[in-house]
Amino acid sequence: MNIILEKGFYQYIRSIRIDKSNVSAEYYPFCLKSVQELNELELNPNVTFIVGENGSGKSTLLEAIAVAFGFNPEGGSKNFNFNTQETHSNLSKSLRLTKGVKKPNDGYFLRAESFYNVASNIDQLDKEGFSPPLIDSYGGISLHKQSHGESFMSLLIHRFGGKGLYILDEPEAALSPTRQLALLRRLHELVTDDSQFIIATHSPIIMSYPNATIYSVDDNYKILKYEETEHFKITKDFMDNPVRMLKYIMED
Repeated sequence: MNIILEKGFYQYIRSIRIDKSNVSAEYYPFCLKSVQELNELELNPNVTFIVGENGSGKSTLLEAIAVAFGFNPEGGSKNFNFNTQETHSNLSKSLRLTKGVKKPNDGYFLRAESFYNVASNIDQLDKEGFSPPLIDSYGGISLHKQSHGESFMSLLIHRFGGKGLYILDEPEAALSPTRQLALLRRLHELVTDDSQFIIATHSPIIMSYPNATIYSVDDNYKILKYEETEHFKITKDFMDNPVRMLKYIMED
């Protein structure tokens, strides 16, 4: 059997599908591009990227996948159940996950916009006497006592343990280019330890991970090569000739 197919059979989520039989495309979130144009999506056994323009609905889709798998809508592991505000959509109720035969030993849903709330919940639970302290799994230092980028890296390095399903929504939000490269290194370590990633990103650095599947929401979920993505092409054009690009975008 082909090794990719064999691994795919054992991956944690093999595909996702949206049941649109009892919903109206007029209402949120079914009016979003990411939902309207999605019927079924085969996931890479290692890394799947979901890319697209702001407002296309990437984050809403990732949230729905995470909730359908059992994660907290605002992020964290399956053990987190805090809720600061009811803002998540009901898309997860219409989402159907095709799972492999093996369950992950670990898992985490990272959404950059609400990671502050995750950090606060960890501190609160530890103040209430959680044993052993949750923060020990994140390196032992309160995430609020670190910069945003440092707290992200603490999560990746200390909390992500391998053999897991990790859903990351715009992980580059707090990371410098150097830290994004460090993320790639850690991602590869986890992939080689039987982990699967689903990532929404705008970062041409992060989406360069080899042999990943890149789905473009803007192109009806067409699979793109890395060099075909708008993120790569625009960044390359700018770096090749920043003066020309700046003159073009700033002229009347």
